[in-house]
Amino acid sequence: MLNFESKSDSIKNKQVNALNKKELDKGSVELAAIMKVMSHPVRIYILKKLSKMNACCYSGDLVEELPIGRSTLSQHLKELKHAGLIQGKIEPPFIKYCINRDNWDRVKQLIGDFLK
Repeated sequence: MLNFESKSDSIKNKQVNALNKKELDKGSVELAAIMKVMSHPVRIYILKKLSKMNACCYSGDLVEELPIGRSTLSQHLKELKHAGLIQGKIEPPFIKYCINRDNWDRVKQLIGDFLK
């Protein structure tokens, strides 16, 4: 299940609810939330990498590939995980991340429908 609502989204949700419901369907709201989560180049890189892999990768591997610190990477991974786009599994002392295939398929469907 995709979960795109952040704390700051409550004001936006009130605005969306105030709009004419006929103009906004659930898919439009969901797509906007997806785009917000994916609005950083590092997150796009992570999603591209994980979506092409048949296996998972460790956060330490991503730190070596990206010109960002561990704490910054951790924040990006947290946002992607909170949205349901990736999954993390703790294997002490490491965390292994994989794309959430079901939710990723939903994202592809929403973007494809939008681009038609």
